[in-house]
Amino acid sequence: MSEIAEIINKARAVDRISSRDIIAGIFTDFFELHGDRQFTDDEAIVGGIAKFNGQPVTVIGIQKGRNLEENLATNFGQPSPNGYRKALRLMKQAEKFGRPVITFVNTAGAYPGIEAEERGQGEAIAKNLLEMADLTVPVIAVIPAEGGSGGALALAVANKVFMLENAVYSVLSPEGFATILWKDGKRRDEAAELMKMTADKLYEMDVVDGVISEENLFDNLKKVLTEQLTELSKLSAADLQEQRYQRFRKY
Repeated sequence: MSEIAEIINKARAVDRISSRDIIAGIFTDFFELHGDRQFTDDEAIVGGIAKFNGQPVTVIGIQKGRNLEENLATNFGQPSPNGYRKALRLMKQAEKFGRPVITFVNTAGAYPGIEAEERGQGEAIAKNLLEMADLTVPVIAVIPAEGGSGGALALAVANKVFMLENAVYSVLSPEGFATILWKDGKRRDEAAELMKMTADKLYEMDVVDGVISEENLFDNLKKVLTEQLTELSKLSAADLQEQRYQRFRKY
């Protein structure tokens, strides 16, 4: 098995660390909030208020399941429009009360079903991109496993973006890329090499700001988040917006 295949398989593994695992491991006093105030609660998005080193923060993550029951409840980690609107509601609440926003992104992509399109999937994602770009509080995104398409970017318009060493991040799945380019989804690994979707490649291209070692993961995550929150808290609201704008403008 090639190195790229091993990384993709690790990123998608059933026992891969989840957003809930990370929230329980590095935050305290987590109080989960539910619903988008429009239609329903999407279990693919978990979010709420927590404390990090005693500081109140808003934490939002995309949750996948580890068995059939959990995957059905979370739609295999594919958020619906309600999930993205729930996430945006929590981010705007964080902005109102001056709390930093920390997101954990793990999805192959947004849910593509008819009912999602009927409820405005594209508009919900687009609105998140627009609103996140303009938030006046620090935003940090971490990709612990798989970040795919606009479904991932809808929670990753951040001042700083980090990946775990065995995570992947791309505009679409390598299977989808291979199917479009060669009409052969089995050429996944070849497509993945061309896409440069692994953490080390994306760091070399300055797409992400750092790669987090998975050995002593919680300690490493705490260290990175502590350093980044300390630095970002020194910036004014206007500087945070400009830094975020320039970060994505360069692509």
